[in-house]
Order: sequence, then structure tokens, then C-alpha cells
Amino acid sequence: MSARKLDSAPIGIAPRAQCITLPTAAVQVRKNGIEFRNNDPIPAMTEMTVTLRGPNPARKVNFTGVVVACSGDRHAGYLISMLFTHVSRLSQARLLGYS
Repeated sequence: MSARKLDSAPIGIAPRAQCITLPTAAVQVRKNGIEFRNNDPIPAMTEMTVTLRGPNPARKVNFTGVVVACSGDRHAGYLISMLFTHVSRLSQARLLGYS
């Protein structure tokens, strides 16, 4: 699968209601989810809301999903894999534009 570069991808974590902004190099958009690197682990089965923004700031897409994997350590960082759930047809079309 391929990934398209994004300016940044703010990710809001539901349980703690935090928002983190990830650099382009840390994000891989897939057709049914997202992978990203983070300094802190996120436990599997954590529900999250993700807002993806491309080069056009007015065009952003919101997704909900669940963390399905978190691997790594505190020295090298963590690779988080998230599967999107309840994706509308319009959002799916926009997501395919990012992947």
C-alpha cells in the first residue's frame, strides 16, 4: 500500500481528550486505517478520533477507529496501528485520496 504526504495529522485521543499533532514523516495513511509513530504508547482497543488534513487546510476529514496494535519501546518510539470504523462513503473516497 502507498501513503500520501500530509502536512500534519492531528489525532484526538478519546479517553484523555488530548490532541497531538504528528509530522508527515510519522504518518502512513492506509485504505482502512492509519499507522503512526508516537513517543508514548497507546493501548490496544483504545477508541480514537482522527482528523486528517492535507495541503488544503479547509479540506479535513474526521474518522473514528480503534487501536489494533502498538509495538516498540520508549527509546525508539512506538508504532501505532489504528483501524477505522464506521467510515461513510464520502469519507472513504477522501481517504482513498490520502492513501
